Amino acid sequence: MSRLKRARRIVLLLAVLVVMAVVAVGILAIGVVRQSFPDTSGQLAIEGLTSSVSVHRDAQGVPSIYADNASDLFRAQGFVSAQDRFFEMDLRRHVTAGRLSELVGSAGIDSDKVIRTMGWRRVAEQELPTLAPETRQYLQAYADGVNAYIKKAGSPEKMSLEYTVLARRNPGYRVEPWTPVDSLAWLKAMAWDLRGDYKDELARARLSRTTRSIKQVNLLYPPYPVDRNQPILSPQDWQPASAQTDQAASPAPAALTAMRTSDGGAAVDSALASVEAVPASLGRGDGIGSNSWVVSGARTTTGKPLLANDPHLGLAIPGIWGQVNLQCRTLSAACPFRVSGFTFSGLPGVVIGHNDKVAWGMTNLGPDVTDFYLEQVSGDSYLRDRGSQRLVQRQEVIKVAGGADVPLTVRSTVHGPILSDVVPAIDEAGDRSVVRGAPQTNRYAVSLAWTALTPGTTADAIFALNRATNWSDFRKAAALFSVPSQNLVYADTAGHIGYQAPGKIPVRRSATPGAPPGFWPAPGWDSQWDWKGYVPFDQMPNAFDPAEGFIVTANQAVTASPSPFLTSEWDYGFRAQRIRTLLASTPKVSAATMSQIQGDTRNTYAPGLVERLLAVQVDDFTAQAQRLLRDWDGSQPNDKSRDAASAAYYNAVWKYLLQYTFDELPPDIAPDGGSRWMVVMEQLLKDPKNDWWDDKTTPGVTEGSGEILKRALVEARLDLARELGKVPATWRWGRLHQLDLKHQVMGTDGVPTVIQDLFDRNGIELGGGNSIVDATSWNASQPGYGVTTGPSMRMIVDLGNLDASRWVNSTGQSGHAYDDHYADQVDAWAANETFAWPFSQAAVRDATDEELTLVPPSPSAAP
Repeated sequence: MSRLKRARRIVLLLAVLVVMAVVAVGILAIGVVRQSFPDTSGQLAIEGLTSSVSVHRDAQGVPSIYADNASDLFRAQGFVSAQDRFFEMDLRRHVTAGRLSELVGSAGIDSDKVIRTMGWRRVAEQELPTLAPETRQYLQAYADGVNAYIKKAGSPEKMSLEYTVLARRNPGYRVEPWTPVDSLAWLKAMAWDLRGDYKDELARARLSRTTRSIKQVNLLYPPYPVDRNQPILSPQDWQPASAQTDQAASPAPAALTAMRTSDGGAAVDSALASVEAVPASLGRGDGIGSNSWVVSGARTTTGKPLLANDPHLGLAIPGIWGQVNLQCRTLSAACPFRVSGFTFSGLPGVVIGHNDKVAWGMTNLGPDVTDFYLEQVSGDSYLRDRGSQRLVQRQEVIKVAGGADVPLTVRSTVHGPILSDVVPAIDEAGDRSVVRGAPQTNRYAVSLAWTALTPGTTADAIFALNRATNWSDFRKAAALFSVPSQNLVYADTAGHIGYQAPGKIPVRRSATPGAPPGFWPAPGWDSQWDWKGYVPFDQMPNAFDPAEGFIVTANQAVTASPSPFLTSEWDYGFRAQRIRTLLASTPKVSAATMSQIQGDTRNTYAPGLVERLLAVQVDDFTAQAQRLLRDWDGSQPNDKSRDAASAAYYNAVWKYLLQYTFDELPPDIAPDGGSRWMVVMEQLLKDPKNDWWDDKTTPGVTEGSGEILKRALVEARLDLARELGKVPATWRWGRLHQLDLKHQVMGTDGVPTVIQDLFDRNGIELGGGNSIVDATSWNASQPGYGVTTGPSMRMIVDLGNLDASRWVNSTGQSGHAYDDHYADQVDAWAANETFAWPFSQAAVRDATDEELTLVPPSPSAAP
């Protein structure tokens, strides 16, 4: 054999071996990925079941669960939830227990410190025995189902691919049994992300120490524009029974003076750093909110109510919501559930959805349920009404995967835990930590009072909502909804619609004359600033069958009351008013109309600003882009139209206008571009020489609005020329405005790109934007225009034919990377398309793609 032939054979053999190796690695990788995929057909024996349970999954993998009794129903829900999303559930319980470091290592330490200090899990442990017996039964049944899954899986690697990756950092990790407290603690994370006012309260305190006057600071927090954006309820729908707060005039409190000292300022900064260290479970910022509205049958094509909801939360993969249909085969007092909708992994029942009689939606009410108190601390005591009171202290130990234990001392006052101890702040220069030093006389600290730090009954409320059959039942359920406070909209098959504001809302007096309660941190050493109790439920706003025939909630003010008791800081109502306008202009609304409204991309604030922008004289290069704003109606679509080019330029101008106007604000409280800043800018444009326009980096020159508007137009043109090309007509908003769906652990900085690519789904182009009905929000204070929050799901409930209802999730039902249902709803969601939502047994049967039967273990299988 010639050398050439021998060489060719060797090369061929090596090529074959390489191909075989690649195939072998591929098969191994596929095996590793698929080993955690759930069984979704056939039959499985599940411990604890008393009879068989059927699990029907449709083409999107959404389960419909049928059982003979409530315990089996929720036991099966626990098992199926764990099948789909166990790693997400495990991650959530580590976060809410302040044990994230045990799972992910040192990256979780600061979060664990703050959550341990607040004691989320401790509160959940106190809450469990106070709940209704049936609620505890359902929680335990759900936990039993999760634990049946854990036992059947056997090892973490067979539960989710994430455990295989984390095993390198955290070898020998063992999954703990699930408990009812694990489910309850998640409600604290919900409440934390959806509370109102906390950051602004600390931001105002921080700004009060700068050269800006209180008057200039107050300009950044304008009143709600009731003259242009209507509140949820009109005076004809609801009137407050009495004043719920004491706003008696008083001297300016010593707290404002104390916050301007170096020690008081350091305490405020450290408290702000602590609250920012908590990971956003649902999201944060101005984009956190929702749209929900309900239309009576008199205004619909079906003659029955229609209800729409799309909560605006942080967007990640897997998505926040899971979809489920829970059905008792025979309704009875012992098994009263036929309910379908969206829920959180790890939480039994349905949070938002409908049963066979009523439907409900939620938007964030955003009430002020937190107050920060400046405390005068000396050693182990603090000042209280001219006397001394001992701090309550406890010791905690944080376990860290791959690292040493971290000890933590938690200190509390009568108001709540001290947060200024926990995470060192960075001063405004950003180059050094605040030096605390040894305890000293009258050293300041900041404590947190928060309604969620006392046991509540929200878990009772969820199950009560699930089995409500009429308005009376619905309001009784709402009365149990402690935290987070939500705007609840209602519709029923009998044709009624309604609204109810629930929740524990503190009654307090204002910390400064003329300011709403809770606007500034209060002096903790003076008990007159303590909470005086909670607003009685019968004084909370509500409406039933309003004459207008529809109710719109989109985080705007609930009422036009000049003395707000819920909060003074709503969303400023541009989304809500746009929805109202679209509904009022449509004589008869269909389900398709409701869906079209959910996808509306009109920026109703933009035309007013555009008028000012078009009046600015600019150079020819900038004018090429400026002309895009002529005849633009504010639509921000994701397509190749002129509107999309106009939207790209407008949003770039908006970004630079905010940056140039408020260049003195620290980066962590700089304008995000949401609805509040729209009203702020609208007011400043009426005052072209206001001090906020002046650029302090140009001594000797005092800029006005004209100079800043021109700068924004010029810089936006240059920015988009770099990003999208020099020809403005070719620009597209969707190319700038993209969503990266990141995994909460595997998609974070520091994780190798090859691993991130396994779990993330990036580069999704979207229309919409800030304060738009299609609320794909972005942060103007951050680089780029990427989507930060958005509609986490969309649903439309048809009370005339529940099987005609529609829904879509932001990602998919599964939490397993590369499962068919991991991201199979993303494209439909991005295009504002929805899927069929079968509810009746016949519709579910017709839609069934796979069926799994869960049965009790046979006697012979017992050990």
